[in-house]
Amino acid sequence: MGTQKIKDKAKKIAAHLLEASEADVVYEGGKFSVKGSPGRSKTFGDIALMAYLAHNMPKNLEPGLEAISFFDPGNFVFPFGTHVCVVEVARDTGQVTVLRYVAVDDLGRVINPMIVDGMVHGGVAQGISQALWEHAEYDESGQLITGSFMNYAMPHADDLPTFQVGRTETPSPVNPLGIKGAGETGTIASTAAVANAVMDALSPFGIRHIDMPLTPDRLWEALRGR
Repeated sequence: MGTQKIKDKAKKIAAHLLEASEADVVYEGGKFSVKGSPGRSKTFGDIALMAYLAHNMPKNLEPGLEAISFFDPGNFVFPFGTHVCVVEVARDTGQVTVLRYVAVDDLGRVINPMIVDGMVHGGVAQGISQALWEHAEYDESGQLITGSFMNYAMPHADDLPTFQVGRTETPSPVNPLGIKGAGETGTIASTAAVANAVMDALSPFGIRHIDMPLTPDRLWEALRGR
């Protein structure tokens, strides 16, 4: 919206400089030109320079080439998708190994796929860690005893599989770019996907619930004697 305002103002300046009607000026490839006369043109740089030198401007048009816009969408929009996780639980130790992780999300129109994939990868890693390892522990007096990374579990690269990431694209109808949020996609879905996978693996033993994080000691304790 702000860009369109700047473009509209630049077109007025271009029409003045080209001595043409604003309706006859078109913008293409970084240039404003007169319809039917491509040789009569001004670059966007020419227009920006004149906008600030301001010695040959249309009457009643302020110098400068700036705009402020506020966008209030008519509705909320949410991404959606499916995350599937396959795990292996060692019965003798309670150790969980993530064997495979597949994430397919619909984030609307994606502008930079590499950045979006990185968001999903990082979010999935964080969510897996929350499900299996990370835990804020307090002693009986309320003192946090996992207050540094020396004793607060963090995932390592060899704790995680290679993530398989895919996308579908359904543009959002409530913003001009058709985009949706992507930043928390991995964190929201992965914790539940991993926890459900672990509980599914334990279901033959009659285990229906264990509080996260699903650490080896908690799983071993639940499996003991079964």
